Amino acid sequence: MTDLHSVYRHDAHKFTGESHRLASETFAGVAVNQAVPHGADADAAALSRPPGNPTPTVEQHVSRFRLSVLTGDSELSRTEAPDDHAVRELLTESDSERAHERWLESDVAALVNESPYHPYTSLKYHTLLVGALYHAYRQGATFGDLTLAVDASEHVVPYRTVFAGDSFSLRITPETAVSGARLGSTPRQSWASVWSRLPEHPLDTGEKWHMALDANLRRIRSWSTALQYIEDFLAWRAPR
Repeated sequence: MTDLHSVYRHDAHKFTGESHRLASETFAGVAVNQAVPHGADADAAALSRPPGNPTPTVEQHVSRFRLSVLTGDSELSRTEAPDDHAVRELLTESDSERAHERWLESDVAALVNESPYHPYTSLKYHTLLVGALYHAYRQGATFGDLTLAVDASEHVVPYRTVFAGDSFSLRITPETAVSGARLGSTPRQSWASVWSRLPEHPLDTGEKWHMALDANLRRIRSWSTALQYIEDFLAWRAPR
């Protein structure tokens, strides 16, 4: 059985800009860029990117560095690279639960997109989605069993939590008794639909900035883009 370490290392090549076909098999002495079983990687990709052969969606930006929905810019230029020490710490963590926590906390993973053809997507949140789906699938769940649930900020469920902020967290779970919004029968770019169906929203929409965030989240279809946008927006509005 594939261990969860490989899930959190499966896209290491996106930090270095290697192609998937030519990607290295090791990084800093650990195995990386291995296929994820049960179709979890493909399903997570379908949550954030359209099917078919990709074409550039943003002119003049075919780069592995993510563009921010909030600012329209990338934090790194074509000539820069993610901090090697931070990448090394992220990919070589030996405890799988701590690896999940490192991805939740990671700034360096948020600098990179899932695909240069979809530059607003986020490698950070794609990887967390892959981990949540794989963990559910290997325990016998199907995609149609899954629900997006809202938790308190301090409630982080190993492998299942896909966003952890100061005021709330979000997780994907096959639990039948949980209150939340079902993801649907098949993986697709459904973020706006699922977010809009949450029975209780974690944002105070009586506050103007939260109202603006909520309104935009009801327009974004890509899961990794939306989760990254929540992180960026809340960091921007955090007291300084």
